[in-house]
Amino acid sequence: MNFKNTLAIAFVLILTCTAVSAQNLVETGFKKAEAQTNLMLAEIIKARHRDSTGVSPRTLSDGQLKLVPSKDWCSGFFPGELWLLYRHTNNAKWLKLAEAYTLRLETEKNNGTTHDMGFKIYCSFGTGYAITANKHYKTVIIEAAKTLATRYSAKVDAIKSWDKKEWKFPVIIDNMMNLELLFEASKLSGDSTFYKIAVSHANTTLKNHFRPNYSSYHLVSYDPETGEVIKKQTHQGYADESAWARGQSWALYGYTMCYRETGNKLYLQQAENVAKYILQNPNLPSDLVPYWDYNAPNIPNEPRDASAAAIVASALYELSGYSQARIKYLKKADAIMESLTQKYMANAGSNKGFVLLHSTGSKPANSEIDVPLSYADYYYMEALTRKYNLEKGKPAIALSPR
Repeated sequence: MNFKNTLAIAFVLILTCTAVSAQNLVETGFKKAEAQTNLMLAEIIKARHRDSTGVSPRTLSDGQLKLVPSKDWCSGFFPGELWLLYRHTNNAKWLKLAEAYTLRLETEKNNGTTHDMGFKIYCSFGTGYAITANKHYKTVIIEAAKTLATRYSAKVDAIKSWDKKEWKFPVIIDNMMNLELLFEASKLSGDSTFYKIAVSHANTTLKNHFRPNYSSYHLVSYDPETGEVIKKQTHQGYADESAWARGQSWALYGYTMCYRETGNKLYLQQAENVAKYILQNPNLPSDLVPYWDYNAPNIPNEPRDASAAAIVASALYELSGYSQARIKYLKKADAIMESLTQKYMANAGSNKGFVLLHSTGSKPANSEIDVPLSYADYYYMEALTRKYNLEKGKPAIALSPR
């Protein structure tokens, strides 16, 4: 056997081992997630004896499963997880559960007191519609988009995030995640109003939320009468000028999605620049799971945020399909997922059924620190789904039945 043949065989073996390793990551992740979700379902029944108003799990509090009502911004993630399990396993059990947990949120389509419509309705009804094409889900998505649109101000050119007395018109970077609902509603209804609102909000955020290094402020406060910026600050990060980790993840995910929906290369460039800020950050640990804020004062003795890492991984899998830096993004996403699966996954039968450990909700509020969180699990499973799709030669975001 000559040297060239030896090299060729070695190369094939490397590719084969890599493919098996990648496949094992997806299958291992889903197998563990499925087992944990079975445990979660049993824990939900117990938790409902303590709180009959809760419809979805959010986190653990004093070791107990915490359920939240449909109005909570986290209510849509568990139904979304059930849909992703059904899509991957094709098991009718998960379909029935996904349908049941999704319908418990339908009342939120008319809740105009919050900007979190995408998190609640799109992760549940939107994911379900992408998989099943259920016509009822379509009507819920459109109705929810109409409700969300009522929070849009043409003067500010953005959607108002919160109705809190501290600010006249606050816009948080998280709000980028709710634009996908508007884009989808525009396609489903033929009404371009939703599309225009989403684009306006994305453009305003692009203009005002980012620093020269492409890190994002958490919150920008506007004057609703003039549209002028009043203040740039944080509510969940360490300081106004710090980079709250999950906020950077929302920015990366949001502008990747906006490029997909519009083809506007400014959004692609923004996503790539945010990715560079995250991936080349000197305070990003070697396992690629960030501290809760990239500028937290006591690094490395600061809580991690596995949810921020899962969101980044999911975004990078999609971004790899649009960028010239495809291979780099795939490798980084894979490294994040390997880290989460090997080091941050709960032991089987523990954690009341949550999949991932070590997320941080709001450190300044001393709330949900180093705990499991439903959105960490959702974006972890979404990232697994996107990785699976790419391995099968499909677009990362494909959700039609396997």
